[in-house]
Formats: sequence, structure tokens, C-alpha cells
Amino acid sequence: QVHLVESGGGLVQAGGSLRVSCAGSGRAFSSYAMGWFRQAPGKEREFVATISWNSDSTNYADSVKGRFTISRDNAKNAVYLQMNSLKPEDTAVYYCAAGAGYYSSSYYRKAYEYPYWGQGTQVTVSS
Repeated sequence: QVHLVESGGGLVQAGGSLRVSCAGSGRAFSSYAMGWFRQAPGKEREFVATISWNSDSTNYADSVKGRFTISRDNAKNAVYLQMNSLKPEDTAVYYCAAGAGYYSSSYYRKAYEYPYWGQGTQVTVSS
């Protein structure tokens, strides 16, 4: 079992930066790909970014490419999402997800590929 807790959300002005973190506990956290998803009010949950177990592979949604960076620290069982040049349309609840692709360097962009989820952290970007 893997337990995930997000933190670092908040209110920021457009053009600003924010880093959200996800702390994981449980066995084999470092053996799986991690992902960030987000869900805005009235919209479906959407993929944001993913990182392989050893950080060799990352992949981003087109809407955040060049602005967001995903990283992880397996020694700390943590994954991060650095968000720069934030826009009002980035406003959403951001969810950390784990458990995809055991020791794989493939991309995992689908929510159903992740069995473990955090409770989410709110990110609000004001215009």
C-alpha cells in the first residue's frame, strides 16, 4: 500500500511560481512512475506530468510544457511539481498519483494507470 499527501498549494498571481510536493509512504514507492493530475471545477481530471521511477523519463501535457517541471527524490519518497509562469487556467486541485509502471521508463498519462492517489492540493491563480 502507498499513502500520498500533497502540500504546497495556494494562491498566486498570474505569472508567478509555485511548487507543490507529494510525500509518499509505503513499500516500493521508488519502484514506480509518479504523476501529477489536476481537476478544475466542472471539468474532468486531466494529466499534467509524469516521471519514471529513476527520473530518466518525463512527459508533460502540452498546456504546461516549458512552464512546469516534475522531479522526484526517491531517498525522501517525494515528488515535486515546479510551476512557473502560472496562468489563471492552471487553477485546479492538483493530485499526486503513484503505482504505474514497475521499473519502467515508459510514459503513463492515463489516470487509470495509477492505483494510488493523494487527497489533492488547491492551486489558485489570480489574473
